[in-house]
Amino acid sequence: MKADIHPQYHLIKVVMTDGTEFQTRSTYGEEGATLNLDIDPKTHPAWTGGTQQLLDRGGRLSRFNSRFGNLSFGKK
Repeated sequence: MKADIHPQYHLIKVVMTDGTEFQTRSTYGEEGATLNLDIDPKTHPAWTGGTQQLLDRGGRLSRFNSRFGNLSFGKK
């Protein structure tokens, strides 16, 4: 096998949206890096039953609504 072809696997700190932290092993960043989550299982609608609203972070939702928001899809 070839040497040094695999990414480095090390400990990082993950910070959830509510501020809780935990350490895990990952190939993200460097040793001791911090990964701040925007959406996690405590806030994502798939895990919360859809009661929370996702923020439109990239403008995609507003762009979609501006293009297709006035369609009725056959409903009157």
